Amino acid sequence: MEDSLKLFCILGILVCGLVKQLGAMEDGGGLGPCWFPAIYNFGDSNSDTGGRSAAFNAISSPNGETFFGHPAGRACDGRLVIDFIAEHLKLPYLSAYLDSVGADFQHGANFATGGSSIILPGYSPFDLGIQIAQFIQFKSRTTALYEQLKHKGRIPPFESNLPKPEDFPKALYTFDIGQNDLAYGFQHTTEKEVRASIPNLLNQLSEAVHLLYKEGARFFWVHNTGPLGCLPYGVIYDHGNRDKSGCVESRNELAMEFNRQLKDKISALRTQLPYAEFTYVDVYSAKYAVISNAEQLGFVNPFNFCCGSFYGYHIDCGKKAIVNGTVYGNPCNHPSRHISWDGIHYSEAANRLIANHIIDGSLSDPPVPIQGACHHPRNI
Repeated sequence: MEDSLKLFCILGILVCGLVKQLGAMEDGGGLGPCWFPAIYNFGDSNSDTGGRSAAFNAISSPNGETFFGHPAGRACDGRLVIDFIAEHLKLPYLSAYLDSVGADFQHGANFATGGSSIILPGYSPFDLGIQIAQFIQFKSRTTALYEQLKHKGRIPPFESNLPKPEDFPKALYTFDIGQNDLAYGFQHTTEKEVRASIPNLLNQLSEAVHLLYKEGARFFWVHNTGPLGCLPYGVIYDHGNRDKSGCVESRNELAMEFNRQLKDKISALRTQLPYAEFTYVDVYSAKYAVISNAEQLGFVNPFNFCCGSFYGYHIDCGKKAIVNGTVYGNPCNHPSRHISWDGIHYSEAANRLIANHIIDGSLSDPPVPIQGACHHPRNI
């Protein structure tokens, strides 16, 4: 009887240990989930939730039709990867910093704008330096407002839509930028010049991170750039060599070189900023996996897109034109069967798969899920 009781106790201890180990695998090393109170995002149209639409011409339908049922500031039929990240962290969708109507910044803000690049010139005036300056002003003014009312012994009336000052150092700072620097370079310079520009681009990105660190940011989630040579827009206009998936090799090679140097830069930042935690996220591999397995995943040809036209006549998504009796610009009937929404941006269906690939940490360095991105690699 006594031996049976001992055996039962030992088995119980082993089971408890196994449960803890499984939990550790899910949470990033057994230290528990991070519970980020906010996300502050910097980037381009891959993660813009309304910045460009607020600053310039509003994005029109059929953008947003799949999920929101109306235009929602995104160059997509529905949600972006950043939206799925917010959902996974149980946070609201990020309001664009530039959107003055109905914005809620209690759980973060989105400084990304469509067309943005790390440095100018580019397709948007809101380069990364401007986005960082906007964040610094946002943090400063928010903190000052709280301090003013604190001294007066009043509860801030804006508490429901602004973050608490103590949340800034606990927040997750996400980056998805660099694609437009390469794309603009391909369009206006030579491949050699684009390659030569990469070190300067990443030095500027490093400076931006240093500024955020000085402001108290500690947790960084950095996406590399996607396979430029697989965007239908590039495939249509660039007649260079194709890889096994039909993508333009030279464009993808430059994107991979950018990513190699970005990963090295992140390693250097870990040394320079010892109290920060960096997660380098291989979005390139996630996107390429979806594109190269399009048929198996139930998609049509990955170089077909749903909205707008680049064939014969350039018609932006949301617009139509009749040329010689032919209507250009009609959206497709089944966006969920397309990887590309408009020839440049991904559909919600593709974004969901891409997000699922990266959120679990399997494509990250260090390999931790996003809810474990606050833990130091030595503790994992």
